[in-house]
Amino acid sequence: MARRRNKILVPEARSGLDALKAKVVNTGNPEDAKFEAAEEVGVPLKKGYNGQLTSEQAGKVGGRLGGSMVRELVKMAQENLAKK
Repeated sequence: MARRRNKILVPEARSGLDALKAKVVNTGNPEDAKFEAAEEVGVPLKKGYNGQLTSEQAGKVGGRLGGSMVRELVKMAQENLAKK
């Protein structure tokens, strides 16, 4: 099966998304966010090839990051609406 990559519809949003990713995991560097998230959920993620990970383990890391980012975006939208 071919590997699918999520493509950002607005490429200019990359820096904002990276900053949000770092914020939800409480790290300064967005590149380290997935490693921090993996450590939090007990997944042995390392730099480079991680083909030994099960789908469940990979999903735990992606779910932790994605879910936290969505929660933060919803919170930001609610605060924005409350200001208006």
